This record gives sequence, C-alpha cells and structure tokens, in this order.
Amino acid sequence: VACTNWKRVLMVLTSNGRYTDPLTIPANEAHVAGNLHTLSEFSVTEINQRLRSYLKFIFVREPFERLVSAYRNKFTRSYNTAFHKRYGTKIIRRHRPNPEAEAMEKGNNVSFREFVQYLVDPRTQREEPFNEHWERVHSLCHPCLIHYDVVGKYETLEPDAQAVLRLAAVEGKVQFPTSSKSTRTDGNMAARFFQYISPFYQKKLFNLYRMDFLLFNYSTPEYLRMR
Repeated sequence: VACTNWKRVLMVLTSNGRYTDPLTIPANEAHVAGNLHTLSEFSVTEINQRLRSYLKFIFVREPFERLVSAYRNKFTRSYNTAFHKRYGTKIIRRHRPNPEAEAMEKGNNVSFREFVQYLVDPRTQREEPFNEHWERVHSLCHPCLIHYDVVGKYETLEPDAQAVLRLAAVEGKVQFPTSSKSTRTDGNMAARFFQYISPFYQKKLFNLYRMDFLLFNYSTPEYLRMR
C-alpha cells in the first residue's frame, strides 16, 4: 500500500533535481514503466547483492479495509472504466442472475457482494492471478523470502514513513506526502460493507486472507459473523 506516494518519493530522490516535491508528480506519472529501476532489470548476482545490502521496506494494511478500499476505488468511481471493462463485466456475467445487457457491456455497477463472490470463487485464480490491488500481500511481496528491514503500516503511515526516510538517511531531502483524504476507508466503513455479506461468504473470504491477518498481526474484525 501507499506505493504511489513511495514511487513519488523515489522519483524525487533519483531525479537529480528535476523533481523536488513528491506531490507535484501526477499519480499516473509515478506508475509509468521506466521511471524507476526494477529488480528485473538486473542480473541474478546484482539482484542478490541488492536484496542483501539495500534497505528493504514494505507497507501493509488491515486486509479487509484494503479490500473495501480497492472495491470503492476500482468499481464505484466512474473514471475507472478500464477496471469496469476488464473485471466488472466478468464479475457481472458470472455472479449476477439475469444481468442487464448494459451492465454486461459496461461492468460499471458491480456490488460488493458480487466482488466477494468473485474473489472466493475457485475459478477466479485458476484463470489468472489476482489483480495487485486485491492480491494477498504475502503472495504479492513474499515477506517469507525477502527479509524486509521495515514493515510499515497504513494505520501509522506518517510516522512509519518518517522512520524509513530516517533509516535511508534522506530525511532532510524529501518529505513523505501526507494524505488529505476525508473519506479514507476505515474499520467502521468496512463494517458497513460487510453487513450485507452472509456469514458463509465472510468465512470463505477470511480464510482467503487469513495469512495476511496472521503475518502482519491484524486481529479478526469484530464485525464478522462467521460462527
């Protein structure tokens, strides 16, 4: 999580003065391939040297708050037509009885219940890997293979980000952007979404994300009705 802002910070640090303020870098520009080096560009020897000697950090988030946030951003925002076409149409075709022709074509009104059904359906992962926005973090970032120096949390993002900048000895060179979002997804909002999910699907979804809850020390949400 927070990868857009971390990419902005890294672009400031590697731009030789072209960028000075992370927030002046458009979000889409931060994700342009080639703006930052990736490990895949290096040889195995060079990769191993970096994994041994570089400062390595990861930021995680309470799994279900991350999931609700991904749903809200990718399926309820009118501008995310690429996600609606790519995933929404598939979800509606598979999980909505008698879908309307317009919904099957546009995929722009997926419900959270349909999204959950899609995630726990065994066919989904047989067909292709999860999208990175809802892939389990342990599968995406391999914390059992890569020995991260810092595991930061979205819930304590600003002090944890400051700690990373301090460890990297760049605290005075760049400021981690602070969020101005007023509708940030929190536990209360996640609870509102989950109240419409049956205990059967709540349990299946929790089992799917169980390893992230365990590895990153998040408690089972109190709003779940799995028993």
